[in-house]
Amino acid sequence: MKIFGIKEFNEYLNVGDLKSDDLHIVNFEGKENIRLKSETVAIDFYLLSIKPHLSDAVRANNPHLEDMSDSAYMYVDCPQNSLEWDIKSPMGGYAIMISASYLEKFSKDYNFVHYNNHEALFLTEDEVAILWDLFKKADVEFQKKYYSKNIIISYVSLIMTYVRHFYDRQFDTRKDIYHKVIDEFHKNLTEYFVENESLKGLPSVAFFAQKSFLSPNYFGDLIKHFTGKAPIDHIHDYVVVQAKDRLKNTDLSISEISYSLGFDYPNYFARFFRKKTGLSPKTFRNQSDINENR
Repeated sequence: MKIFGIKEFNEYLNVGDLKSDDLHIVNFEGKENIRLKSETVAIDFYLLSIKPHLSDAVRANNPHLEDMSDSAYMYVDCPQNSLEWDIKSPMGGYAIMISASYLEKFSKDYNFVHYNNHEALFLTEDEVAILWDLFKKADVEFQKKYYSKNIIISYVSLIMTYVRHFYDRQFDTRKDIYHKVIDEFHKNLTEYFVENESLKGLPSVAFFAQKSFLSPNYFGDLIKHFTGKAPIDHIHDYVVVQAKDRLKNTDLSISEISYSLGFDYPNYFARFFRKKTGLSPKTFRNQSDINENR
């Protein structure tokens, strides 16, 4: 897969001359010769894009948002994210391409930059007005002969702060759809342990995210937003419940229980169980036997 820097990506898009190798802003208005289709490529910079309306490709990549009306939307992509597109005609909007070195100190506070399955942020009218204004102001500054990178970076930081807030709003306003994702997660978690006769490791967050057609980070933020706990905590809690049940109600050895829950080694299971419960598996089983015999 090709990995593009800002200069190479700008040339690949065919959107005009480049002003800087580490910071560039594109106003897509009037860019009739833009590349309309691309195989999967990767970038080594941050890319903030705002578009005026949904494309068929965006709808196809967001199955949980199929009932969205025609809406402005935006993406934030980070270095190493992959991109591909297939659009029918040039679209308006803006793109800010900015070197990773300028945003590293900000990006660690914004989990959404790692939404690498292109879960778009769909904007309300008020949000469009705010973000469109900030992108336009950044572009106005960029078009000056002697523009200030610090000013543009400040606009980018403000955009990202708003985006984090707007993603929270999107979770809340789409709660009926996202509650289905949570229900599917719990169903898939149960099925993982019931249907797999020979488990090889505990299931990962990425495993369940993929089943919901979401990136792990977006999936994780969604689950935590509505439940107060990260997906990995739900997975661990489920494993603890299953372990307790098997220690109390079966004659399986601790090693057999360990393997049945996907642990590669019994001592890993013992450490995990003690960390979660404060007891070793053996102590928990003995205490359960004592309580039942009273």
